[in-house]
Amino acid sequence: MKRIISVAAMTFATLANVYAAGYPEKPITAIVPFPPGGSTDTIARAIAPKITQKLGQPFIIENKPGATGAIGASAVKNARPDGYTILIASIGVYAVNPVLQKKVTYDPSKDFDLLTVAVRAPNVLVTSSSMSANTVQELIAHLKKNPDKVTFASSGSGSSDHLTAALFWQKTGTQGLHVPYKGGAPAITDLLGGHADASFQNINAVINHIKSGKLKALAITGEKRSPLLPQVPTLTEAGVKDVDVYSWQAIAAPKGLPADVKTKLHGAIVEALNSDDVKPRLTEQGFEIVANSPEEFLKFQAQELTRWKQVIEVGKIEAD
Repeated sequence: MKRIISVAAMTFATLANVYAAGYPEKPITAIVPFPPGGSTDTIARAIAPKITQKLGQPFIIENKPGATGAIGASAVKNARPDGYTILIASIGVYAVNPVLQKKVTYDPSKDFDLLTVAVRAPNVLVTSSSMSANTVQELIAHLKKNPDKVTFASSGSGSSDHLTAALFWQKTGTQGLHVPYKGGAPAITDLLGGHADASFQNINAVINHIKSGKLKALAITGEKRSPLLPQVPTLTEAGVKDVDVYSWQAIAAPKGLPADVKTKLHGAIVEALNSDDVKPRLTEQGFEIVANSPEEFLKFQAQELTRWKQVIEVGKIEAD
């Protein structure tokens, strides 16, 4: 029996190596669980041509939105772990949905082979041009005088911008009025129109509005100032500690990916992210290239899950 098991194991290993050596032999589908045009979709389409070139097969982007990314994530979970279906998604899919959604149909810690955190970008605390506050401390003072009256727009309950606002309120002992929208675009539109007061938006989504003077930038949520907005202080510099927050996009595959396929796919993704034409283009939009290892991604995801679980529980945040 031991000999039979040993032979079977050797045969499986040999077949796996042969399979990996020929990978890929057909197009690879990358599921983006959000509509076209957002940050995650932007990252996917930026690296697609380079991965196609590197692996010699089409790298196809399929948008499968719904349930804050859960529908697309579940589709990847149920796909064959052969390297031909992968997931490109954001922080919400990997570190928020499992805590926020009561009936989430996937577990990012158990159902995926995590490949890499592709990029990250700090959020920016912005206000409408009509707001009187010009600094973080002035905004905090205004919030304390007017609890639950200053509106904070977000792209939806449980989104990065919503949770950053909740963390900000918890750390400053303040409370704003959360106004969720169906996506970042309508939230920004109302900020520009003066129908919402403030928001923590991804830097790439509001940089042009800040530079044009249509929105005021009070602080960056990153560990250091952004080269795109060198005059804007970090929240730590502005006197608010422990609100270093990044929105991030990452890539995973169904659990059980053959080791050699995983290595080959990871290598192609990292090379695409760091290529001479993709990296500068993403950096100019406010993204920072991460391109870390699967082991680093696994550790980071566990930290993010713990962090946002606490924020959600303390803030008594519920999904829409």
